[in-house]
Amino acid sequence: MSEKRLELVRGLGAWASMAIVIGTMIGTGIFLKPSEMAREGRSVSIVFAAWIVGAILSIFGALAFAELGAAIPEAGGEYAYLRRGLGPRWGFLFGWMHSIVGRPSSQSSIAAGMMRFMGFFIPALAAPIFTWHIAIPGLTGWLKPYDFVFTWAQPLGVFWLVLMTGVNYLGVRLGGGVQVFLTAIKLFSVLMVIGVAFALPVPDAHMPGPMWPAAGSAGLFGAFLAALAAALWAYDGWEDLNLVGSEVENPQRNFPRALVGGVSVVAIVYLLFSAACLKVLPFESVASSAHVASDVVERVVGHGAAAWVTLAMVISALGSMNSSVLSGARVPYAMARDGIFFKIADGIHPKYRTPGRALIFQCVLASLMALTGTFEELTNLFIFAGWIFYGLAVVALFRLRRTEPDMPRPYRCWGYPWVPGLFVLGALALTTNIWLQRPGRSSIGLLLMVAGLPFYRYWVKRGEVAAAT
Repeated sequence: MSEKRLELVRGLGAWASMAIVIGTMIGTGIFLKPSEMAREGRSVSIVFAAWIVGAILSIFGALAFAELGAAIPEAGGEYAYLRRGLGPRWGFLFGWMHSIVGRPSSQSSIAAGMMRFMGFFIPALAAPIFTWHIAIPGLTGWLKPYDFVFTWAQPLGVFWLVLMTGVNYLGVRLGGGVQVFLTAIKLFSVLMVIGVAFALPVPDAHMPGPMWPAAGSAGLFGAFLAALAAALWAYDGWEDLNLVGSEVENPQRNFPRALVGGVSVVAIVYLLFSAACLKVLPFESVASSAHVASDVVERVVGHGAAAWVTLAMVISALGSMNSSVLSGARVPYAMARDGIFFKIADGIHPKYRTPGRALIFQCVLASLMALTGTFEELTNLFIFAGWIFYGLAVVALFRLRRTEPDMPRPYRCWGYPWVPGLFVLGALALTTNIWLQRPGRSSIGLLLMVAGLPFYRYWVKRGEVAAAT
């Protein structure tokens, strides 16, 4: 008689589920992306348009994912939806992208952002240890020469990745409890910046500006999409709850509440935070700031208070990293369980009931990326790769409505088919623009995704042979 296979446990309740959504979304992005949005958008109106459209797209996506999560509450999220809706090959491509490119780049970018916050206290973290100039002969017109700068921040970021992996290795309830605690701290840090900006007098008060793009400005739509891409990194994380679908208690109720409620709360907080930054600092200062939240508090109440807020921002990034680690390892685990991924990622720890080997596998890849990239580079790679499959997952929702009309759906997407349809169109426009703006890096990301197909054919064939014998 074969030994019964260990399974994941439903240990994430309503508060932990909401904390995963809010905790992953509010991390490094809100503290660092307002500067990039100001640089890309070049006017207050474009910045706020990007925040608003990003919120709408994220809420539309959350509504669609709430239906998928309540109907198919399985580990792996999009991996399970694409397998069932579009076929096993599409599910594999998502899982491969997520495990090899998407989630490691996400976690390493969070680590890079956290180190930028710590640079407020220890400026030497940003000091270069060495620099490599990389240029590929014959391709410099398409792939620009690149200077790889190695600082002390990169190995320190790896240390925190390893620590958070260890926390989640010890149990999903521990990881969920840590997430609730860290989410409370990060919400406090964001609300403190907003409160300081609006409740206290600002020295040398100014009018926010420029409010509108300059007359005759070229490339306004491209500037908006670039600002939107930055905003969507700040909003990203609403889909992470779906990755731990098999560990959510009462998924039919908790998925819609946590997803839609979490995104709505975060959208309001982000709009207020951006308004606070532009109220206190001149637009040019926001665009050039390395840590805009600290600069806002320092301008109003001094360096001492800014130090405390920056410490809260470090903890905020830690919470986002914890949530990303907790949810991310479930995809390589689910794929390895199904025989279409590296066997090293399979298995549940007999004592802690966590996908321990998948957590270690994920940590190794994220650590390698943390050693080799910067915050902006890693976030752009993640957004490009991630939003391709967010859009495809919602395409799977359309197909499942047609091919499996009798599937139990405890929650149905509000505004169907217009809401999910607009989300798919938004995802298509965003990823196309990122590819046009950064063809070299985006093409490398696409090649890494396609590189998984030979492995898929090998694993499928091996499974067929095993089944025949």
